[in-house]
Amino acid sequence: MKIVSQQDAEDFKKFIDNHDFFLIAGHKEPDGDCITSCLGVAGILDFYNKNYQLLNAGPFKRNEVARWEELFTDTMQFLDSEERKTTGLIICDCSELIRVGDIDGELKGLDTYIIDHHKTGVLDENMKGYINPEAPACAFLVQLFYENLVGPVPSELAKTLFFGICTDTGFFRFLTEDSAPVFEAVSRLVSYGANPRDTYRLVNSGKPYSTRKLLGILLDKAERYLDGRLVVTYETLEDTKLYGAEGRDSDALYQLLLSVKGVEAVVFLRQDTVSTCTAGFRSQDKIDVSAIAAKFGGGGHKNASGMSCNGKAETLIPQVVKEFARVM
Repeated sequence: MKIVSQQDAEDFKKFIDNHDFFLIAGHKEPDGDCITSCLGVAGILDFYNKNYQLLNAGPFKRNEVARWEELFTDTMQFLDSEERKTTGLIICDCSELIRVGDIDGELKGLDTYIIDHHKTGVLDENMKGYINPEAPACAFLVQLFYENLVGPVPSELAKTLFFGICTDTGFFRFLTEDSAPVFEAVSRLVSYGANPRDTYRLVNSGKPYSTRKLLGILLDKAERYLDGRLVVTYETLEDTKLYGAEGRDSDALYQLLLSVKGVEAVVFLRQDTVSTCTAGFRSQDKIDVSAIAAKFGGGGHKNASGMSCNGKAETLIPQVVKEFARVM
């Protein structure tokens, strides 16, 4: 597995040295890996006595990130033309500015550095950064940047980064035989003060009762396609109104459906507005769902991707099934 080299770290340090102020942003609808990666970058900037602002468009619907919501804002600090010249934008856990979402302020045109691990991530010609699709979590990359530039991670930040890595690896169940560098890295986080038992409780407990009701509805709506190898379910606006306001437990949904004998991939569509949908794609080892998500303007990892697009669930489902039929 390719990991962050000292040269990679020095390139990031050069970017830091060239700016006086920073905006740290992650993708909209943030997950644990996105938020903890941003906080890890903030820890690096703290070490170098750099000022920054943490940005996220939200919403912070996931139970795993709710405790950090107050640290972020969707309103960018005003910068005049001279201040913009010395401001750096650091984007974590995505590489497309559009994925950052609706931020009140102009992010375009700022000198930008990307830290990402998604297979579909690419650097525009005007962007700098480090993208490693082999990495299982962006927080893992940020840990390596921190250790290369600063040294041992402070206890509280170690707990934060460990949390992010756990959320994106499904508490390590998504890792494969080439993941020794990841286990070596998280063992260091544990030596710094991260607690696996406490982290597991934070990730998997405290979920609203309504998410369990919603989970039942989504399981009831699940339908099998392509000889049972693909399962698709969906959430309507009415479902969201009744049980989705406090969040959802998509991870549990994917786990339950992927555990069914013969199932190779799962799709969860959610009707966000009358005319727009988001969707999550999950698969077993062989199916590359990032390629399918890309057909609808999305992206992500080989076995875990997502997308947002115009349309209604009832018309999108046949289109999604058709794309899966090409590869299954």
